[in-house]
Amino acid sequence: MTDTAAARSRLEAQLAELERRREHIARDLDEPLNPDSSERAVEMEDDAALEGQGALVEREIASVKRALARIKDGEYGLCVRCGGDINPARLEARPEAALCITCASKDG
Repeated sequence: MTDTAAARSRLEAQLAELERRREHIARDLDEPLNPDSSERAVEMEDDAALEGQGALVEREIASVKRALARIKDGEYGLCVRCGGDINPARLEARPEAALCITCASKDG
């Protein structure tokens, strides 16, 4: 049986950290570009990398929020694809996991 209170606590902490990262990325992207053309080119490359990181953070936030919703709905620890149990060790390593290892390995 999965300890949903502990999972909720870990997920909420993870969500708070991800939201801090998202805010930091947004602040960095809001900084004006350097008027020097060579510096501007470097900053534009940095911004492109930050935008990629921001997209990853957004996906992680969505995944964590879905996991919190599964806890609320009493479906946490059940694979969203096959309905089977997700191994507690997998949930310990990735509390936001929505798929059992069998279904997750089919995606890879």
